[in-house]
Amino acid sequence: MAGFLDRAKEQAQRGLTQGKAKIDDVQTQRAGSDLLKKLGTAYYEEKRGTGSPQATAQALQALEAHVAANGDGFLRS
Repeated sequence: MAGFLDRAKEQAQRGLTQGKAKIDDVQTQRAGSDLLKKLGTAYYEEKRGTGSPQATAQALQALEAHVAANGDGFLRS
């Protein structure tokens, strides 16, 4: 009986770990998408004359930092 409970506990722990990894992945993808949207907005505003090149550069730097830390997988989704 103890062996069964140990295996069940291991399986539950593995499931929790996999679930947390999936949640972290989704949050990272969402953050990347948000940064990409901010870059697009900054670029659009700059071209319309209501934004600045500095805002576009800052948005690009934030996106590049995210890609450097987490990869560019969110760009393919």
